[in-house]
Amino acid sequence: MKKLGLIPRLIIAIALGIIIGAYLPVARKEITTILVTISGLFGKFLSFIIPLMIIAFVTKGIADLSEGAGKLLLASVIIAYLSTLIAGTLSYTMARNLFGNFVTPELAEKIQAATSESLTPLFEIPLGPIIDVTAALVLAFMMGLSVSILRQKGSGDGFYKLINEFNEIIVMILSNVIIPLLPLFILGNFANMAYSGSVFAILNIFWKIFICIIILHILYISLMFICAGAYTGRNPFSSLKKAVPAYLTAVGTQSSAATIPVNVECNRKIGVTKQIRDFVIPLCATVHLPGSMITLTSCVYTLLSMYDMPHSYGLIVKFIAILGVAMVAAPGAPGGAVMSALPFLPVVGIASDSPMATILISLYLTQDSFGTAANVTGDNAVSMAVEKIYYKHIVKKPIPNIVDEEDEALI
Repeated sequence: MKKLGLIPRLIIAIALGIIIGAYLPVARKEITTILVTISGLFGKFLSFIIPLMIIAFVTKGIADLSEGAGKLLLASVIIAYLSTLIAGTLSYTMARNLFGNFVTPELAEKIQAATSESLTPLFEIPLGPIIDVTAALVLAFMMGLSVSILRQKGSGDGFYKLINEFNEIIVMILSNVIIPLLPLFILGNFANMAYSGSVFAILNIFWKIFICIIILHILYISLMFICAGAYTGRNPFSSLKKAVPAYLTAVGTQSSAATIPVNVECNRKIGVTKQIRDFVIPLCATVHLPGSMITLTSCVYTLLSMYDMPHSYGLIVKFIAILGVAMVAAPGAPGGAVMSALPFLPVVGIASDSPMATILISLYLTQDSFGTAANVTGDNAVSMAVEKIYYKHIVKKPIPNIVDEEDEALI
């Protein structure tokens, strides 16, 4: 019997989670609590392994570069930041032209009435990351760039071998543990959201706004792939289709970092060389957040409109520019982007500990899955463009047709 693919398993997990959490006729709370506990334990392990994953992939990705590592890093970060800023600007433009038709002050009272009764796990284990995501990224940059320079001078082979072996260990854990259990993690997440009912209550109030946001996500992702395809000569729609597993995984996990292994595999199927995808995909999971920026900008504009507060273009652009940098430090977990944005809400006149901030968190989390999915899907387009920039303008060599045995079957 043919093994069920990742996409069908993810869809089944999402559907089962909603059915169990919202409609199970007997023992709904008890079964949902068990699923939430299992999902929570897996989430703890994910939070532990994610920084190690970033260190392994990014360090090796940079160390594998024989030349131009610093320039590649700079090009990747600039493209990711510009993409995030453009996404925020488009979101503001959409909100200013459309949201005035269905955002009223009365909505503030309705959203405050939408209560949350999310279940808590039966027990937890005290397992956390040994280093936070931002520190892991900085450490990976330092080690990768240092090893790359040392290798150009004819040394550093011992540490390079250690990096490769560490990378193989992480890949083995991802292949045998993380990816096979992802559907179970997603099942628990969706069962909890369905049980609480707050997500559906907020959707009933703001469904028009959320539809606009999701449509902009899809349009922006498509635009990214069309631009990347035109620049690289790849078929943008074929490439976008190969990124669908990453999109669905992110919808379920609500975490860019947790989707890294699936996204790396999608990038491999698109045909991006190993050293580029192993570097760009983990990096973009932290620095490229256009979907989150679209959601946050729209939600902030909605709040400011509801409370009749200033929401001029200059004010929002300032917020977007600051947020584009601040979200680099966002934890790669559900709601990470909105939590990292809280200290900067006073820029637009919202106190970080105010009821308005609480409403913003509720609005964002309800739509977080799709914002995260847009983030990770767009990472593939960034990787396609960065690959051509690296080979054409930095090392000035043709892109290899076959990079390793993994790629041979795809080319």
